[in-house]
Amino acid sequence: MKKTLLAAALLAGFAGVAQAETSVTLYGIIDTGIGYNKVKGPGIDSHSKIGMVNGVNSGSRWGLRGTEDLGDGLRAVFTLESGFNSANGSQLQDRLFGRQATIGLASDSWGQLDFGRQTNIASKYFLNIDPFAASFGQSNLGVGISQTNTLRYDNMVMYQTPSFSGFQLGVGYSFNQNDVAGSSFETADNTRAITAGARYVNGPLQVALSYDQLNGDNANDDATPRAYAIGAAYDFEVVKLSLAYGRTTDGWFGGTTNAPGGLTNFGGQGSFADGFKANSYMVGLTAPVGAGKVFGSWQMVDPSNDKLTGGDETMNIFSLGYTYDLSKRTNLYVYGSYGKNWAFIDDAKTTAAAVGIRHRF
Repeated sequence: MKKTLLAAALLAGFAGVAQAETSVTLYGIIDTGIGYNKVKGPGIDSHSKIGMVNGVNSGSRWGLRGTEDLGDGLRAVFTLESGFNSANGSQLQDRLFGRQATIGLASDSWGQLDFGRQTNIASKYFLNIDPFAASFGQSNLGVGISQTNTLRYDNMVMYQTPSFSGFQLGVGYSFNQNDVAGSSFETADNTRAITAGARYVNGPLQVALSYDQLNGDNANDDATPRAYAIGAAYDFEVVKLSLAYGRTTDGWFGGTTNAPGGLTNFGGQGSFADGFKANSYMVGLTAPVGAGKVFGSWQMVDPSNDKLTGGDETMNIFSLGYTYDLSKRTNLYVYGSYGKNWAFIDDAKTTAAAVGIRHRF
């Protein structure tokens, strides 16, 4: 009897140690609503649509996140995250784990090193500066400053330092930034990407800097797209003010999805346009209202020529949104956005709006 009790106690102790050293978490988001879109451009009839929309407030997803204690403050970490369309159940990003698939090592002392598909530094560091948190379709900061548009690179090696009194640095290199069709053997046959940045987060103040570059394959070696961005946000409690500026040359980094009816979507991810230049600006406000918050922004993108989309008009986007928390995990949302001279095309207009519900688990 005593031996049985001793064995049970030892097994319980080992189980507790194993649980403390290794953990795997299942998590996810389901976001579905009803939306309206309308586009109209020169030489294009007006197109509009109303129907079910998916992933407006946050992309619907499920994922596994794990960590193992290796001793001396070192941990093995991994994240596998799959996107899906909650309106019809289909898989997104053309991959099983299209949102993220990384494995790496982490330490509170020296930072974190990750390998695999993940977002670039700009998308990580500008997320909380954007009032729309890189979501809500054409409202998000990534439409005007495209390298912040939840830009994911395949075959990425990324290192981020720990936070030193609020300061953090990050740098990453992708051997082939869009590997959905498979890698070519020759290095120069693949588009490679560099991403780097720094941020300061301390109390109500956030500041971010980023740099991104694409080294084209043999078919796109006449241009080297580069993008620089700086942004800041300060929370005055009654209102949070956000500002951002970006400059892009020789191409565009992240495409947009609100481009039906023949209007361009900026060429999708990783467009090359030798000699193209654009300056981008964003001013945003966020304010708590009851159990939710209201947020809005104005974006302006001023291109130097028409080499990217065939137009060179200044684009303006005006957006307003509201979220209401039903609980810590569930919220309702509504937003509307209007774009003028969309994709730099004279008098091209886009309108988007949606109401929906989001649940996190």
